[in-house]
Amino acid sequence: MAAGNSLETSEYIKHHLQNLTFGYDPGHGWTIAHSAEQASNMGFWAINLDTMLFSIVLGALFLWVFRLVARHASSGVPSKLNNAVEMVVEFVDSSVRETFHGKSRLIAPLSLTIFVWVFLMNLMDLIPVDWIPQLAQAVGVSVIGVEDPSHVYFRIVPTADINATLGMSLTVFALILIYMVRMKGISGFVADLTLKPFSASNPLVQALLVPANLLLELVTLLSKPISLGLRLFGNLYAGELIFMLIASVGLFQLPLHFAWATFHLLIIVLQAFIFMMLTIVYLSQASEEH
Repeated sequence: MAAGNSLETSEYIKHHLQNLTFGYDPGHGWTIAHSAEQASNMGFWAINLDTMLFSIVLGALFLWVFRLVARHASSGVPSKLNNAVEMVVEFVDSSVRETFHGKSRLIAPLSLTIFVWVFLMNLMDLIPVDWIPQLAQAVGVSVIGVEDPSHVYFRIVPTADINATLGMSLTVFALILIYMVRMKGISGFVADLTLKPFSASNPLVQALLVPANLLLELVTLLSKPISLGLRLFGNLYAGELIFMLIASVGLFQLPLHFAWATFHLLIIVLQAFIFMMLTIVYLSQASEEH
């Protein structure tokens, strides 16, 4: 579907920003949404199938490639793929050693998974915006039997879907809570939220300041997953939107596409690195006893 042929620019962008959503519609039962309005009516009981598909496929690709390299590792001359994987592993390992001050066998593999997985999901943003949606429309019409191709929605950048980024950040948040409770116990965790950093020399003042301290500490704690997920989503959503605007200009879209793709490649790597580093920093803070 080319922008400007059958859809105005705003409709073209709106169509490309809609996920392939499956959920419960009060009027039609369990179904795939055929419009943005129908998808919004599904509410909580909905899942973006395209986001799940590309997330799982890219995650499986990451595991397969790294397992393949590990199985064929030898003391001889490494291949280019081996060199690339070793560089990534060494880079992540050095980042963990410099930033994480506790002891945990989970942090290094978790950081490696986050960096490579987020990078691969971000990398999907460099695929021209019409290629995969056009293929999905062709499959929808010829295989599934959809009458109107414009009712087929398909997005290929999982990190441009806020459900995916917040899902990952909430998983990191759960680990933060687990590490805090494991290191400090329930009483220490509650004390961190209600009593610290006020001095215990005056218990009455400390007790009176518990509500204010709890409010401030909860804001600090809850801001971590929200900022972690929204930062990644905002950057990739904006990048995807710019690619769509470039696709709508017609004649000059090819040079503009390559120019923006060159700059956006830096954002793709940087956002994967930031998500990984903030995860390490948050878990390091949670692992500190004081």
